[in-house]
Amino acid sequence: MVNEPMHETRVPRERALLVGIERAESDWPLEQSLAELERLVDTAGADVVGSVSQRLKTPNARTFIGKGKVSEVVMAAHALAADVVVFDDELTPTQQSNLERELGSQSKGGRVGIKIIDRTALILDIFALHATSREGRLQVRLAQNQYLLPRLRGMWAHLAAGRMGGGVGSRFGEGESQLEVDRRMVRRRIGQIQAELRRVQDERATQRKARLASGVFKVALAGYTNAGKSSLLNRLTDAETLVYDKLFATLDSTTRRLVLPEGRELVLTDTVGFIQKLPTTLVEAFKSTLDEITGADLILRVTDVSAAQRDAQMQAVLEILEHIGAHDIPQLVIYNKADLLDAREQDALRARYPQALLVSARTGEGIDALLARIEKIANATSCLLTVLIPFAQGNLVQLAHERCSVLSEQYTDQGTLLQIQVPESLAGRFEPYLR
Repeated sequence: MVNEPMHETRVPRERALLVGIERAESDWPLEQSLAELERLVDTAGADVVGSVSQRLKTPNARTFIGKGKVSEVVMAAHALAADVVVFDDELTPTQQSNLERELGSQSKGGRVGIKIIDRTALILDIFALHATSREGRLQVRLAQNQYLLPRLRGMWAHLAAGRMGGGVGSRFGEGESQLEVDRRMVRRRIGQIQAELRRVQDERATQRKARLASGVFKVALAGYTNAGKSSLLNRLTDAETLVYDKLFATLDSTTRRLVLPEGRELVLTDTVGFIQKLPTTLVEAFKSTLDEITGADLILRVTDVSAAQRDAQMQAVLEILEHIGAHDIPQLVIYNKADLLDAREQDALRARYPQALLVSARTGEGIDALLARIEKIANATSCLLTVLIPFAQGNLVQLAHERCSVLSEQYTDQGTLLQIQVPESLAGRFEPYLR
C-alpha cells in the first residue's frame, strides 16, 4: 500500500504592510503606534512584513499620505508580496476609494488586488472574530454596518467573500453577496440589528435593575486592552475566565461575586478593553455593555505597569470613560503586572502615585491591599447601624451577612444583635429593628 503524501490544509496567513504618519502633537510616537497595530494585525490572523511611514502635519485629503508615498507603498507592497495594506488611522471614504484605485486594482499573479483597510476596519474585524455572545455579535454587526454605510460607493467590492476568499477584513458581512451591499439594504440591516439589540439590552437592563434593587455594591474593571483585567477578575473571585495574551481577548462583560475579608458580598464586572483611536461606532454599539461601567459604584482602572506607553494608555482610557459619562464615578488606579518591575521601580511609582495600588494578578502581590481598599470605599458609602433582629426574621440576618459588613454579632433572648455597615439602599430594611 502506497502512503499518500500529506498536504497542508491550513490557510496560509496573509502578509500585511503597515502605513502610518507621524504628527508632532501626538501623544503616541509612531513607532509605538505601529507596534500596537502590528499586534492587532497578528490578533486578526496576519503577519506584518514591513511598514512605511511619513511625517505630516495633517493627513493628505485625497490619499492620507502624499502622492510620492503612495508610489512607495505600491512598490513596497509588491516587493514584499503583501496581501493587505493596513493604515494606522481611519481613512475617509474618499481616501479609501483613491487608495483602492492605486493599490486595490493591482493584481498579483492572477490573484485579486491588494486589499486596503484602516485601523478601524481592522479592529472591527477582530471584534467579529472574538464576539461569542448573541449581544456581542449584534453589537459588532451594528458597528460594521454603520462603518460600511458611508463607504458603499464602489469602495468595498473587495469585501465580497467570493473575490476576497477570506482573511483579514473579510468578516464584514460574512457570507453576503455584493449585490446586497447597497445603502437601502444596509440601512434596513442596521434597523433590524438595532431592534434585535434593544430586546437583548432590555434583558440586560432587567438584570441590572435587579442588582440595583438588591443593594449590592458594584465594582467594574476598566482599562486598556491586555492590561490583565480578566486575570485580575480571576484572582479576586476565583473565577475561571479564559485569559489570552491577545488584544481584545474579552468582548462580552463577565460578572462574578466578590467576597470581601469581612464577609460582605460585592459584584465585580469585567468589560471590553479600550484602545487608542477606538472607533466611535464601536463605543456607540457597545453602549449596553459599557453600561456595566456607568452603573458601577466604583471603577478599578487597570493599567499594565510594564507598558511602554503606560501614561498614554491611561489617558486613552480616561477619554473613553468621559465619553460614556463614567468620569464622575469614584475610581481606583490599579497598576497590574507589578511583578515585572524591580523593587526600585516599584518604590519610584509609589512615590509618584501614592493613591494608586501596585498588584500582580499573576503572583497575587498586592491583592490583600486591594481588597482592603475596596472594602474601605464600599463601607464609606454605607451607614453604621446597631439592630436587634427577631429570630423570626432570620432572612434579615442572612441579608446582613451577604450584603453588609457585619462588625459584631451576638445572640440574645429577643433575637440577634448586630452591628453592621449597611448600604444606604438597604438601610430602610433594618430601620424597624434599630437599637
